[in-house]
Amino acid sequence: MTDVSTHYWTTSDGIQLAWREVGEGRPVILLHGLFSDAQMNWIKFGHAERIAAEGFRVIMPDHRAHGLSGKPHEHVHYPQLVLVRDLVELIEHLDLAEFDLGGFSLGARTVIEAVIGGVRPRRAILSGTGLDVLTNWDRRSNFYVEAIDRFETAVRGDPHWFAVQFMKTMKVDRDAARLLLGTMRDREDKHGLIDAFSMRTLVLCGSEDQDNGSAPELASILSDAEYVEVPGTHMSSVTKPEFGEAIASFLVAA
Repeated sequence: MTDVSTHYWTTSDGIQLAWREVGEGRPVILLHGLFSDAQMNWIKFGHAERIAAEGFRVIMPDHRAHGLSGKPHEHVHYPQLVLVRDLVELIEHLDLAEFDLGGFSLGARTVIEAVIGGVRPRRAILSGTGLDVLTNWDRRSNFYVEAIDRFETAVRGDPHWFAVQFMKTMKVDRDAARLLLGTMRDREDKHGLIDAFSMRTLVLCGSEDQDNGSAPELASILSDAEYVEVPGTHMSSVTKPEFGEAIASFLVAA
């Protein structure tokens, strides 16, 4: 494993956030999923190392309320789209003029909101997500709030069981996570997404992953997108070597 370095910076609202970094070359920022962190989604299963081997500087922030980043418990630190604000400030902090940008699940939704809001990566990667990503946030966030509420009582067979077990594995700060879940809202209009994504885009999803709707349909509505399927469910696809291989191949070829 190539050495991964850990860095910290401070946001405009005074919260210390972390990012991990590996490799040298063209920058690519990768955003992890809900309750996860950069170590779990990008480093542990070799994806960051595989991408770095192709000549990329892989930058992997931990979202606020996750991983090594700050986990404030005050509502003031969780305005709407705060993860987009954090991303924009990190790009400015690192003085990145040109970069690629990708995310998994919550990370992909953050990429979408960032691009709609004016962030312009050279290329984009939307993984673990599909066409319903803009319209199912309220439903999914409510499910995860319920999982937080059932943290001590969920038993095997409960629909919240796996989410609770993952939170326990990741030692999630439930108070901070609950606040973060309120920082996005459903979007009924997909035109903003269609209009904003003019850059080459990879839509990458597990063969059994329908958590955010159809990934092929998401790719089909974007002007310059390709869909790649890897084995697995929403939770398992990101652990497969094919996942990192697909991102590396896309970045090299696109």
